[in-house]
Amino acid sequence: MVKGRMKALMKTEPGPGAKLVEVDVPDYGPDDVLVEVKATSICGTDVHIYNWDPWAESRIKPPLVFGHEFAGTVVAKGGNVTSLGMGDFISAETHITCGECYQCRTGQEHICQNVAIIGVDVQGCFSQYIALPARNASKTDPSVHPAVASIQEPFGNAVHTVLAGDTVGKTVVVYGCGPIGLCAIPLAHAVGVSKVFAIDLNDYRLDLARKLGAERVIDAKSEDALAVLLEETGGEGVDIIYEMSGAPIAIQQGLKALKNGGLMSLLGLPTRPVEIDITDDVVFKGVTIQGISGRKMFDTWYKTTALLESGRVDIGPIITHEFALEDYEEAFELMTSGNSGKIVFYPNGEPV
Repeated sequence: MVKGRMKALMKTEPGPGAKLVEVDVPDYGPDDVLVEVKATSICGTDVHIYNWDPWAESRIKPPLVFGHEFAGTVVAKGGNVTSLGMGDFISAETHITCGECYQCRTGQEHICQNVAIIGVDVQGCFSQYIALPARNASKTDPSVHPAVASIQEPFGNAVHTVLAGDTVGKTVVVYGCGPIGLCAIPLAHAVGVSKVFAIDLNDYRLDLARKLGAERVIDAKSEDALAVLLEETGGEGVDIIYEMSGAPIAIQQGLKALKNGGLMSLLGLPTRPVEIDITDDVVFKGVTIQGISGRKMFDTWYKTTALLESGRVDIGPIITHEFALEDYEEAFELMTSGNSGKIVFYPNGEPV
């Protein structure tokens, strides 16, 4: 059993910002593991919490150690845990599910009615140690760099999105080149799409999209994205839209850019209701719209781990900055600016 104190980045009270504090190493139960955090990455959700926007104000109950994307080593485990051993290198599914609701009992655990999220509803991983249910841990080959292993959770969002439809030989559009959208670009190529279009407003992230293999990058500040997509496809439209931005105009425009019978997968989260032309853009075109929530438990995790360990998908370029936990203010300022890809903390020092 590991006892003592640890560093943790905590939302100590309502309002913008956070504090680096010293707290007790967390206790763990008979079905839990205690993990030494080797790397942990900032998600857009963490930015919402740090900046204390209306969503955070309505959901977060300080004091809370936030952060949910991480990789680390098992250093202690409860007496009932047989699936993991001491020293195992793991990442983690961040949705802690009830196992009892209709969805959990019918193979849809990823949309559990009573889900609790690490770093949102329970204590998170912006810390030197984290305790979590052993069933949420996903073993990872130690050859995978901890920074890359730490972003398996958002990469899993991209895996769930891209594999939720027939992709071989199809043209796809990524609306929103945040980290998940960027992950979708090399993944889409790995599973056989014919061409990837990437759309964003941010020059830094558009450049990352180019580096990750998007054949056509569209700057929505200066180009008419719909006109470009129709021109590039001979007026037919594209086969698949991966909507990662949550921008109402992207959803509206994406439906118009879809060819008849196309597929739109929605992962981005609009902050307000979105008006769409259901008659002309959905019904008469016979398109399919599907919502993507998290990762399928645990099917997506097996696929995510296999893709990384095989080397078929390189998501390393998405990690653009690395910080010590003590430099969190600079890290969150950079993440908020949009001039970064994925940002990683090393709470226990950078790995050798």
